[in-house]
Parts: sequence; C-alpha cells; structure tokens
Amino acid sequence: MAAPQALWLDLPGGRHQAVLEKALSPAKGLAFVAHPHPLFGGTMDNKVVQTLSRALVQSGWDCLRLNFRGVGQSEGVYDEGRGETDDVLEALRQLAPEGPLALAGFSFGAFVTCQVVAQLWPTQRLHKILLVGTAVTHFNPSPLPADLHDASLVVHGENDDTVALSAVMQWASPQALPVTVVPNGGHFFHGQLPLLKSLALRHLRA
Repeated sequence: MAAPQALWLDLPGGRHQAVLEKALSPAKGLAFVAHPHPLFGGTMDNKVVQTLSRALVQSGWDCLRLNFRGVGQSEGVYDEGRGETDDVLEALRQLAPEGPLALAGFSFGAFVTCQVVAQLWPTQRLHKILLVGTAVTHFNPSPLPADLHDASLVVHGENDDTVALSAVMQWASPQALPVTVVPNGGHFFHGQLPLLKSLALRHLRA
C-alpha cells in the first residue's frame, strides 16, 4: 500500500486538512470516509475510520479522509453536520466530479454520509455505502434510498453504549434496511476491527 498523500482542500468551511490513499491498481473511483464527532475527539485518524479506509483501498478504491471543521489543522468551527455535509460535497466535486463514488462513515460520520447520499442521489451514481455505528440518537440521518439498499452495508455493535442498537433498528426498520449486528460489539469495536474490516471487504467485493 502506497504512503498516504497529504492534501489541503479549500472548502466552504475554510482550508481543510486531508489525506488521500491510492489503490495499487487503477482505481474503481474515489471513496470518502467520514470521521466521528468533532467535539468528542473524532478525527480522520480514528481507528474505525482507518479500518474502513484500508478495506476500500484494498478493494481498489482511492480513499479520501479529511478532518472536519475545527479538527486538527482544519479551519472553521463545528456546524452540527450541516457545514460538514457541504464540505464533503465540495471535496467530492473537486476530486471526483464525474464519480464513481463509494461513501463510508462512522458514528457522526455515518450521519454526515447519509446527508451526502441524500444530496447526490440519484444525479450521481453511488457504488457502495458503508455506515458503522450510525449516530441516530442526537441526529436525524436521511433514510437511504431504496434503490441503494443492495449497495449499502449498515453495521452496529450489539452492546453499543453510545448509540443503542434499538435506536438504529427504529431508524432502519421503516426503510426495510438490513442491519448487520456484531455480537458483543461496542461503539468503537475494540478487539473486533479485523472482523469489521472483513465485513467491509466482503460487501465491497460483492
């Protein structure tokens, strides 16, 4: 795997710190992975985010991560997901205006990913979506379009004490959206990141 390439992106929230990891073979397109809550230590270097990024790169996608507003060296201030969604949309427009795209997110990042999907679909084709530990208790993620359910993987820990599994099921059930439950899994999947990666790889290669 090639060394990650540091980037600076001028986005609606200001100058943002980002990293691009390139696939070893000609890429299928660009993937983006969104990180957890900026006010609770979430960064683009979070272990779950890196796990998803590695799975995407291994599956043939160039993968972009960025620090949201006010995180690390990124400019701006936290905007409850609204500005963060705008920043992701602009980053994708700059780096992959034609697609193809794969989108992933963890916790708050999964909420942002849902908002990005709602903005892009159906005008831009989205090949794969991965949502892990989706933040549904303090946020209201947009439902995933029914046409994208087969392309989507929703993973949640059975014992998640940050976002209860029951809350995710209440969000997913009206959509008839399947949820993959990791037995004994917590919010950060401690000790279970290899399993999370294998689930992501299996979905990406399907």
